[in-house]
Amino acid sequence: MSLIASVQLLVYFALDLVVFGLAVWALVDAIARPAGAFVSAGKRTKGFWLAVTGAATAIMFTVVPPLGSGSLSLLALLSAVAAIVYLVDVRPAVRPYSGPRRRGPGGPKPPSRGGW
Repeated sequence: MSLIASVQLLVYFALDLVVFGLAVWALVDAIARPAGAFVSAGKRTKGFWLAVTGAATAIMFTVVPPLGSGSLSLLALLSAVAAIVYLVDVRPAVRPYSGPRRRGPGGPKPPSRGGW
């Protein structure tokens, strides 16, 4: 195997891992969000996004070596698109409807008592 082929395989492996990580992140985030947040944000249902991100994660799990071929296939590309669409479009839209998040180690900050 030539040096160029080895470098190409390494790049494909790295890209597959990045896409797998994005798909897992999208799936975990979709699981954590309440179902009402998706409806309130005007996005598809939680079940739809769980199916899309779950399929993307499953496909990428089978693509990443040692199970898969180790090449960025068309299905892997579609998985990347699905995960990225969720993370850059749906996630920011449903975040405000998902309830309060803790801020730092002390939790939410108390209301301000005025200026001076």
